[in-house]
Amino acid sequence: MEAKQLQQEITESIPHSPAYQALLRAGPRLRPLEQVHAHIVVSGSHRSRALLTKLLTLACTAGSIVYARRLLYSVPNPDSFLFNSLIKASSKSGFPLDTVSFYHRMLHSCIWPSSYTFTSVIKACADLSTLKLGRCVHSHVCVCGYGSDSFVQSALVAQYSKSGDLGVARKVFDNMLERTVVAWNSMISGFEQNGCLSEAIGMFYGMQEHGVEPDSTTFVSVLSACSQLGALGLGCWVHDYVVSNGFNLNVVLGTSLINMYSRCGNVSKARKVFDSMNERNVISWTAMISGYGMNGYGSEAVELFHQMKAQGPRPNDITLVAVLSACAHSGLVQEGRQAYSSMSQEYGLVPGVEHYVCMVDMLGRAGLLNDAYQFIKGIIHREPAPAVWTAMLGACKMHKNFDLGVEVAEHLLAVEPDNPGHYVMLSNIYALAGRMDRVEIVRNLMIRKRLKSKLGIAQ
Repeated sequence: MEAKQLQQEITESIPHSPAYQALLRAGPRLRPLEQVHAHIVVSGSHRSRALLTKLLTLACTAGSIVYARRLLYSVPNPDSFLFNSLIKASSKSGFPLDTVSFYHRMLHSCIWPSSYTFTSVIKACADLSTLKLGRCVHSHVCVCGYGSDSFVQSALVAQYSKSGDLGVARKVFDNMLERTVVAWNSMISGFEQNGCLSEAIGMFYGMQEHGVEPDSTTFVSVLSACSQLGALGLGCWVHDYVVSNGFNLNVVLGTSLINMYSRCGNVSKARKVFDSMNERNVISWTAMISGYGMNGYGSEAVELFHQMKAQGPRPNDITLVAVLSACAHSGLVQEGRQAYSSMSQEYGLVPGVEHYVCMVDMLGRAGLLNDAYQFIKGIIHREPAPAVWTAMLGACKMHKNFDLGVEVAEHLLAVEPDNPGHYVMLSNIYALAGRMDRVEIVRNLMIRKRLKSKLGIAQ
């Protein structure tokens, strides 16, 4: 009854009050909210639960969870409506830990949770990928009698899928009397994200058999599975379905199509999708550049990168990885050098391990081993990561520079002395250089250190 009275207060009188109108004008902005809050206290309206609930939810939306928490603690005997509003707002605004904390406080206040409570709390558990807590909440769901609620069940399917427990996710899904598109999407994305690609596509076919209309979220997961499996036929069918049914080719769906076509080797179709998109962000531009690079169209990747610099969004560090990788695989050394220099000079980006690896790979593939080695020495503000030395070693083997390869392999051992793979590579380099005495020394050293090579590594 208390919650119904509060809802009636909100719908009838509060929206017309000056304080409520001031809250609406303030919106999710902390400073104006604090000013309105002060006005509410001064005017004596601070006892209104409806105003406090609106203030709390706006504070969460504004990103000030600390302020929202402080407000909650100042309220004597908070009711279920206030708790549910705060739990929902904090979960939706990306504060899963606080959502769980508010849930615990709600239980300690002896307030019975509702299905709305559980959907938000379960989502928070999914965002935290905490399977143990998710199972505890699931138990509480059953105790409270919401085990057959379709919204709660959909949230549980999503939670178990994200946490990697696909067996329980499938059990919950199979027990649902009414399977919403959200539940189907959760199972499809759960299979896809956990590497069960055939199962994801099988679930999509099952969705169609049950007459459930897919949405954009469905297609994003299915296209990701298609790109990893190389299932171009199904990917094309999805594209045709999207076009013929009038789906909005938004950034996420468009980028998924670009990735699918690129990974399946159809770069021209990927570019057509890219050109047809009304809105393109840095991710979609990077996806198209990467698509060109992975299929050997380095010049086109560089050209699109220049086009992005001129009229697109600001490139990020992932964009530069895509450009450098494209240059490495197409032998575009000069273009790669320029792209690498632009990171700090034009965009203020700090190169990371991936960029170093791409540069060494690019120089190494072009046979510029000396330049690659000097590049590595130039980045020793700290010891380069093993991946950088590994790229250098690959270049040495490619161009049969075994003397330099030995030196590089020894650097790898210095960085990771207990990695058996490095000993195997050093042993192989010695063998290729004809230094069999060194091969025996390395293998004896592995025996003394009790290191075993991984299956598949030649010795």
